[in-house]
Amino acid sequence: MDENRTSLAKGAKDIAREAKRQAARNFNKAVDRASDEYSSQRSYNRFNNQNQDEDDYHYQQQDGHYGENGDNDEGASSDATEGHDDEDEIYEGEYQGVPGYNDGKPSDGHVALGEPVSDSLKSHKDLENERQADEEELAQQYELILQECGHGRFQWQLYFVLGLALMSDGVEVFVVGFVLPSAETDMCVPNSGAGWLGSIVYLGMMVGAFFWGGLSDKVGRRLILLISLSVNGFFAFLSAFVQGYNMFLFCRMVSGFGIGGAVPIVFSFFAEVLAREKRGEHLSWLCMFWMIGGIYASAMAWAIIPHYGWSFSMGSAYQFHSWRVFVVVCALPCVSAVVALTFMPESPRFYLEMGKHDEAWMVLKLIHDTNMRARGEPERVFTVNRIKIPKQLDELVEMQNESANPVLKVLLKIRTEFKGIWGNFVKCFNHPVKENTIKLAAVWFTLSFGYYGLSVWFPDVIKHLQADEYASRVKIHNNERIEDFTFNFTLENQIHRNGLFLSDRFIAMKFKAVTFVDSSFVNCYFEDVSSVGSFFKNCTFVDSFFYNTDIDDSKLLKSRVINSSFHHNKTGCQVTFDDDYSAYWVYFVNFLGTLAVLPGNIVSALLMDKIGRLSMLGGSMVLSGISCFFLWFGTSESMMIFMLCLYNGLSISAWNSLDVVTTELYPTDRRGTGFGFCNAMCKLAAVLGNLIFGSLVGITKAIPILLASSVLVCGGLIGLRLPDTRANVLM
Repeated sequence: MDENRTSLAKGAKDIAREAKRQAARNFNKAVDRASDEYSSQRSYNRFNNQNQDEDDYHYQQQDGHYGENGDNDEGASSDATEGHDDEDEIYEGEYQGVPGYNDGKPSDGHVALGEPVSDSLKSHKDLENERQADEEELAQQYELILQECGHGRFQWQLYFVLGLALMSDGVEVFVVGFVLPSAETDMCVPNSGAGWLGSIVYLGMMVGAFFWGGLSDKVGRRLILLISLSVNGFFAFLSAFVQGYNMFLFCRMVSGFGIGGAVPIVFSFFAEVLAREKRGEHLSWLCMFWMIGGIYASAMAWAIIPHYGWSFSMGSAYQFHSWRVFVVVCALPCVSAVVALTFMPESPRFYLEMGKHDEAWMVLKLIHDTNMRARGEPERVFTVNRIKIPKQLDELVEMQNESANPVLKVLLKIRTEFKGIWGNFVKCFNHPVKENTIKLAAVWFTLSFGYYGLSVWFPDVIKHLQADEYASRVKIHNNERIEDFTFNFTLENQIHRNGLFLSDRFIAMKFKAVTFVDSSFVNCYFEDVSSVGSFFKNCTFVDSFFYNTDIDDSKLLKSRVINSSFHHNKTGCQVTFDDDYSAYWVYFVNFLGTLAVLPGNIVSALLMDKIGRLSMLGGSMVLSGISCFFLWFGTSESMMIFMLCLYNGLSISAWNSLDVVTTELYPTDRRGTGFGFCNAMCKLAAVLGNLIFGSLVGITKAIPILLASSVLVCGGLIGLRLPDTRANVLM
């Protein structure tokens, strides 16, 4: 009797449990259908239960999709339910760990009836199709998860950290132009070597963008950004102390190689923690840090470089001038970014792409909890406990054995990573992203060519205009004869032809832009003399004495020295920024040009999601091309500076839109690689712009203006042909 009662109670309990499960399942399905019909928000249960058999309830993992499964046997239990009785409840948001693989699969290579087909029996194309389906499903679910996490304190913390990294890239670009004349003068670089610094830094950035961007898709956004910024900071700091020009070039090239990874990784990283409705606006706000980097570099150059008194020397061999102080100061944003980035987590979207479910869940929960605490809702529970992960197709590399050479293992690992980077790059030219990659590369190239070309051409044009005005005020002295006179003052902007100087003394004085032609110096005494832009052409020195001067063979052009002696000559090239009549002006013009970007940046951020990425991209490039054309009609410095500020203000919207579109057009597994390739094309255009526009300075104004205008307009028209990404979720 007792046994019958026990069996009856047990059977009733089983029936009640089954009825409860069926009712819950039917309710979930009804909710899902209602959500699909009447709401754009989709239930997470849609991703958890849509492929499950209604009579199967044990935990299993199939194609990376975590679902709920149980056994009908009375005594059966799983790891997730062990230790719980029938009345236990799992609280919403309580993380249960990643279920393990089902160990009950046939091991003889055959597939039992009703069992899923093993991955080993599927073709690569089938696996790719399954992964694509997983990616699409994950993209939809991830968008809902980000909406649950909200936008708040975590995103703003990451915004400022990544902003410092982007600021470092802006600083690196401007440092090249500001340091170039000072470094080449200080290191006595001949004209044949001048200009190499700008080109070689951009070449380093070009290689770095492709390398670090591709590596971030294989290793991780945060780790690769940390490494690339560390490389940049170390070699940028080191370049401030090296003395030889070749070593300085090497340090700046490696520094550029390091910072090349900043732009593609920063935008990929930040986009992956932003919900769709926030992405366009906040990626545009992030672009402001590049402008802040330019303002910072311009202001520091203006405040530091012209102060020659800030320099010091250790003997005659080591000189540390003010431009080196400027280089050290410009490395500070990069150092700050490295320190701040150590406190931030990896991108959860990257973790999911790599199949790291646990790590991604922890980061997403951190984002949710950080934002909820900031809102004053710490009790709000993170309800996600299962997330779709795509099928992993990467082939595992089998090491030879445990006792194999560790060096070979490392080399094999490196080789595998490089192969993976190249494979990702090739995928960027496969359907369906091939056409987008080509169009994006063209837009990046044209926008960069016009922008960087004008950035090089315009300051040099200002310098030439000022030099022409300065030369127009030159004083010319012919056939003068000066005997037994002491020069202890500055001679500036003069030409002396056929002069005769007898028993004259040149003491503690300066020659500034002074040229002596066919002149003779007999029994003259030179002491503590410095000369900037001054030369002696076809002159004769007889019985003269030189002590502590910088007059050497480089300044004695086709001149004869008879019975004269040089003692304690100043070594190296003398850098005195007080003598550079255009230094302050050039730094100030760059500062104004960078500051003019601010209104355009604000407008683009506010309108990015309202008028669309493509309209802003194409319209901005066309308008900036038109404004560039009006530089042709500039007749004064003030008018040309105004037109430059207008051009910068209009073009910044194109840069911001292009960053957003590039981020959204590539899937997660190729986002860093694709963005890195486009940014590499940007730096290649910068190199060509430097060379082409730089060679036209002082020759003609028509060709640079027409070239920049036509290139920008063509790039804008190509940009309008890109697909609209405003409604995209990040795959």
